[in-house]
Amino acid sequence: MLKKIIFFTAFVLSVFGALNAQVTNDSVNLPSINTNIYRHADTALRIINLNPFFSLHVDSSLSYKLQINKPVKSYYWFLKDAPTGLRIDKDNGTLFFKANKSLFMAGRLKYDTKYPVQIGVQNLSDPNDRVDTSFTISFYSTDIIFPRVKPSVVSPVYVEEGNKLAFNILCDNGNFSIERLLVSSNISIGNFKLPKTCDDTFEWMPGYDFVNEKDSGQVKIVNLMFIGTTQFNFTDTARVRVVVRNALNFDIATREYNDAAENMNRWLLRYKYTFLQLDKKLKNTKSWRSGFDITTATTTLTGTVLATTADPKNDKDKGKANTGKILPSIGVVALPVKEAAAPVKNVEQNQATLLRANIKRLEYVLFDNKLSSDRDPNITTKTETLKKELRQSQTQLAEVPTEIAETMSEEQINKYFDSPRVQRKYRLK
Repeated sequence: MLKKIIFFTAFVLSVFGALNAQVTNDSVNLPSINTNIYRHADTALRIINLNPFFSLHVDSSLSYKLQINKPVKSYYWFLKDAPTGLRIDKDNGTLFFKANKSLFMAGRLKYDTKYPVQIGVQNLSDPNDRVDTSFTISFYSTDIIFPRVKPSVVSPVYVEEGNKLAFNILCDNGNFSIERLLVSSNISIGNFKLPKTCDDTFEWMPGYDFVNEKDSGQVKIVNLMFIGTTQFNFTDTARVRVVVRNALNFDIATREYNDAAENMNRWLLRYKYTFLQLDKKLKNTKSWRSGFDITTATTTLTGTVLATTADPKNDKDKGKANTGKILPSIGVVALPVKEAAAPVKNVEQNQATLLRANIKRLEYVLFDNKLSSDRDPNITTKTETLKKELRQSQTQLAEVPTEIAETMSEEQINKYFDSPRVQRKYRLK
């Protein structure tokens, strides 16, 4: 056993010696390396711990001390365009902020809005030794604020047929903005502009046939619902009650009034022409009767003169005296001829008087019922008055044979009717 141990020890020593000789022979001498490192001095002013972005929860506070690569005692810190409430210690560069909820409720600050802030540090002894940089700060809230749809009108809203109803759809967005708007109503409506997003305008013009005669109080109530939806399908509904009143279609009413006025003018012209014809007949009859009266008076006067101037003792004057006795009887004989040839036209006289009275009344009615404007509220009453007065005149003059003017113009007829002679002749006494 001892021989085996001695033999194994000798074998290990021989192997180790061979390996040592081989490493020594194969080794390479490497050049020495200089381990000295040369570094430049840090002389440029820098803020070494600035965070480029801050995000704060409402009602939280911030205290963050900024550091520079130089002694702080000789430097001055300042901020530019800082949001309300953000401050910095000018001596040591500590940022302070207290995010009170009152700032957000007053509108001084807004959620989820990035506020860029300019920050600088300045050496008080060397004006060139300064650095300017910036960071961003924003605020958020975990309170749930529901969005609300708010129309710009207060319900109920009154509108008349034919008038346009228009108002804006406003929104309080809350945590998430309203992205879509839908409109619904209890009655099918048409001719409206659909708002699709907030601040759009809803426009609707109800037609003149929207309110029926069977509707109570001549009004119809429409309930509009504006449904706003967020990206997470949260909905809010605003309701507007629209009361539509029955209104007059002024376009159709104006055409009806113009037709009634034109019809009355046409009949006035016809009556005036009939009056003209009657007045001419009365004028001719009066001329005939005046001629008979003048002739009779002249004959009677001549006979009287001859009878009184003739000498009864003179034979030559006997014929003259006889002629003077006969001539007065001629006037008596001519009286029946006058009545037969030119009788008094009492019927025509009465018709002419009635015609003129009705013409004057219709002219006054037409003048008194003129439209005061394009949208006269009494247009329906005035139209009915014109039609009623014309029907009444037609009833009164039903037995008067009217004629249509074919040879005279309207100007000529009106000139004759308004002439001073006719005014004097038919003046009321």
